[in-house]
Amino acid sequence: MTNDEKYMHRCIQLAGNGFCNAAPNPTVGAVIVHNDRIIGEGCHIRCGEGHAEVNAIASVKDESLLKDSTIYVSLEPCSHYGKTPPCADLIISKGIPRVVVGCIDPFSLVSGRGIQKLKDAGIDVKVGVLEKECKNLIRRFITFNTQKRPYITLKWAESADGFIDAIRDNGKPAILSTPLTSIYVHKLRAENKAILVGRRTALLDNPSLTVRNWHGNNPIRVVIDRKLSLPETLHLFDKTVHTLVFTEKERAEETNLTFIRIDFGQDIIPQILTELYNRKIQTLLVEGGSMLLQSFIDAELWDEIYIEHARTKLYEGVESPRVSSGHASVFFSRGSSTIQHYVRNGN
Repeated sequence: MTNDEKYMHRCIQLAGNGFCNAAPNPTVGAVIVHNDRIIGEGCHIRCGEGHAEVNAIASVKDESLLKDSTIYVSLEPCSHYGKTPPCADLIISKGIPRVVVGCIDPFSLVSGRGIQKLKDAGIDVKVGVLEKECKNLIRRFITFNTQKRPYITLKWAESADGFIDAIRDNGKPAILSTPLTSIYVHKLRAENKAILVGRRTALLDNPSLTVRNWHGNNPIRVVIDRKLSLPETLHLFDKTVHTLVFTEKERAEETNLTFIRIDFGQDIIPQILTELYNRKIQTLLVEGGSMLLQSFIDAELWDEIYIEHARTKLYEGVESPRVSSGHASVFFSRGSSTIQHYVRNGN
């Protein structure tokens, strides 16, 4: 591993701190090195606040060292005025002579312009260090801006014999997750802007869809209720978290409760995704029932899938969704369960 790769790897580590709050901005990490010693670090923690470069420069105790330092950034420094001033201008003003960039920004207002501005100022710029890894960091941002839809993650738990739920006599769902995997699921929720379930899941499970076992913001709750027949006593309608209801009925908006009409005579998934995109919802976690999950898989509208394989057998019930072959997957353990992680080919 070269020195440039070593420090870029640290940028990638730092960038991970922004997964929960940086969106819709990309997650970015920055490291400032003087004489092979890190003198400053930063990441983009929250949308609307300082970018990684700003925070890294602010952390340097002796700014006179900047004129003989290198700044490493996982993503091309911005060159436009958004909610904060351009980072490229800040780097130039501080006299930093060398910049190492992981990957070029896919956002049209930036793409290549930040690098060119740095070069025009006489700065030595190197691009493409750990490029694949840096692009993977911002895969959600890239998908949202290039495919004009949220980045979609599907998640479900299934029994050892391939069922997602039992045939219920007592009205309660089968418990397949462990306390530890439940924490992991809530971590996924905190990392996504919205979470979607179908009508049947909302009715039978009465989920809260909140982040209770992890630190972070609750995702926007999204439910499909064609006829507006779900009971208003469900947790989804407690108005503690903003909830979007996709329906064919007209109904006025209420506090933290928005009703969105779509055409159920057409494929509803593209309509839902378009509406979420227009609302700048960058990431969507789908925790619905088997039919809803399978519809996303069949339409090839997914980017990642997490399947929790429990040791429990149900013997009969609702069969779990099936993922088409050809997608790479890895297994890792959480408690007494194994989680299979699929990444869609091309991501």
